[in-house]
Amino acid sequence: MLYVVFAIVGLVIGFGANMAISKNRMSSAEANAKKELEKAKKEAAKLVEQAREETNKSVEETKKEEQARRKELKDIEQRLVSREENLDKKLDELDKRTEKVRSSEDEIEQLKNDIRDIRVKQQEKLEKIAKLTKTEAAEKLMQMTERDIRNDLIGLVNKLQNEAKENAEEQAGLIITTAMERMASEVTAERTITSIKLEDEEMKGRIIGKEGRNIQALQRATGVDIMLDDTPGYIVLSSFDPVRREVARQALEMLMKDGRIHPGRIEEVVEKAQKNVEKDVIRAGEDAAREVGIIGIPKEVLHLLGELKYRTSYGQNVLKHSVEMAHMAGIIAEEVGANIKTTKYAALVHDLGKALTHKMEGKHHHISGEILRKYGAPEEVALAAEQHHDDVEATSVEALIIRVVDAISASRPGARNISAENFVERMKDLENVANSFSGIEKSYAISAGREVRVFVRPKEIDDLSAIKLARDIATKIESTMQYPGTIKVNVIRETRAVEFAK
Repeated sequence: MLYVVFAIVGLVIGFGANMAISKNRMSSAEANAKKELEKAKKEAAKLVEQAREETNKSVEETKKEEQARRKELKDIEQRLVSREENLDKKLDELDKRTEKVRSSEDEIEQLKNDIRDIRVKQQEKLEKIAKLTKTEAAEKLMQMTERDIRNDLIGLVNKLQNEAKENAEEQAGLIITTAMERMASEVTAERTITSIKLEDEEMKGRIIGKEGRNIQALQRATGVDIMLDDTPGYIVLSSFDPVRREVARQALEMLMKDGRIHPGRIEEVVEKAQKNVEKDVIRAGEDAAREVGIIGIPKEVLHLLGELKYRTSYGQNVLKHSVEMAHMAGIIAEEVGANIKTTKYAALVHDLGKALTHKMEGKHHHISGEILRKYGAPEEVALAAEQHHDDVEATSVEALIIRVVDAISASRPGARNISAENFVERMKDLENVANSFSGIEKSYAISAGREVRVFVRPKEIDDLSAIKLARDIATKIESTMQYPGTIKVNVIRETRAVEFAK
């Protein structure tokens, strides 16, 4: 029990002590708060005073700036007033001068009228004295003058005509010589073979394939004669058609680089090579137009122009010949005053028909004119291209220039090879004879014309008909062509069945 009493007394004493301590703390906190409040009030008063001082200072500065601006505006206003006064004075002076000029113009016009009246009166007096009108007097004077100097005029005209002829011949010779000298270029005749270097002898066997199936597939797909044993270390591609040779060359190079050589792969690569050659054709046409400086040529015309890169005329590359002609034509046109753009344009495309002579009937210059009109080339260009040979009359200076530069480009020593051209024509004739029969898919003249290889459509020609077709083609060749030795007619009928497993 005693312990309980002590515990209660202890609690009471502790509670009282805590209360006392709490009061002391509260009183000290209130004292500190009052001190801090007084301190904050003093600082606030100090800040308010500083703000007032800064505000007064800003107001003073603003007043000063305002006074300066007002003074500046007043000065500007005074300057504008003085300028306006000066302008008014100048306008008054101009009005006075205008009035003086008007009065002077009236006086001048009056003087002109007086002079006209005097001239009319004098003319009337002269006509009365001479008993001739003005027109009659002028005619009589001309007749007298003509009678007196007629012989001298005839002699002068004859002299000028003779000098003009002599100078014209000399000037024409100088212009042509200058053009030829500026465009003198090396002449390289195109051949009918292309060589490809072999990396090793193993590649030769892979190109030939088992029982010759690879080389046969290549020859069948490209229409080119492929010779492996004639020149050691090289493959020789022989064909009169440069486009076929280029396709075969690119296809062989891709096959040798890839290493996979079999009939299926050969067909894919040949198709890819044909697309590459097509791109080269477009690029060649664009490069030629860019070199000559002609823009705005229709894309169809550019494509045909690019095909001339793979065409030859008497051994001369037709595209190089056309570009050379365009440069010379521009030089001559500038000298004689002809239309330079029309002349260069017509010279560049004058042989366009040579890219189509194996597809269209007619002379190449007539085809050139038709094609240029068809694809929207200017009429003057089409006429000049069409008239560059003598069977069509030249109706413009530009057409005459095209004739001249065509003769210059073609007549230089070594520029053309007639025997090569005759060979190419004979190859084309041989293929045309085979293509004249129905059911023919394509035909190739190979082995320098000693063989014509004919591919037929299997749905139209059966095996027995193929034998008869070979005989018919051989008979027509015998009756329509002249050739040394014999020509082998090889008719090939191939049937393919294709199906896909899904």
